[in-house]
Amino acid sequence: MAGELNGRRIAFLAADGVERVELERPRSAVEDAGGSIELLSIDTGAIAARDHDLDDAGTFPVDRTVADASVDEFDALVLPGGTVNPDKLRMDGSAVAFVRDFVRSGKPVAAICHGPWTLVEADVVRDRTLTSYPSVRTDLRNAGATVVDQQVCIDGNLITSRSPADLDAFCQAITDQFANTPAHT
Repeated sequence: MAGELNGRRIAFLAADGVERVELERPRSAVEDAGGSIELLSIDTGAIAARDHDLDDAGTFPVDRTVADASVDEFDALVLPGGTVNPDKLRMDGSAVAFVRDFVRSGKPVAAICHGPWTLVEADVVRDRTLTSYPSVRTDLRNAGATVVDQQVCIDGNLITSRSPADLDAFCQAITDQFANTPAHT
């Protein structure tokens, strides 16, 4: 897997309340495959991570705000979960617009666990097939998506996964899909 993502820039979009493992494991998989990552958020500084939504799990430094980023700068986007994180993102117009524009660009967008909530807010799930954490599935259906219960679901440029228990499959799927996307110029 080393070098498979050389030259590719991957945006990770997260806010306070991000589930630590859902940010760390995919980020490590991308970096181990040679990709470079940039952590975007709605504010500068650092974001507070959680374990199982409840326990403090340290912080991650933010590279820059999503309002200062452009879809054109990146080859793919990852939306980690945690219940608070996507709830904060979906209340921020810049984050929602960035996600909407990313999906519409045709570039890969990966979301795990509660991450698809931001896809719902961006109105990009209609007539798409996705998976998510069970509590998000009604929202996906109400937004026009077909929902499946499987480790990873790939529908065009959308890659979704259910929970941290599926991280091995999710990390493999994102590195495979990102590798099949031409690097930006």
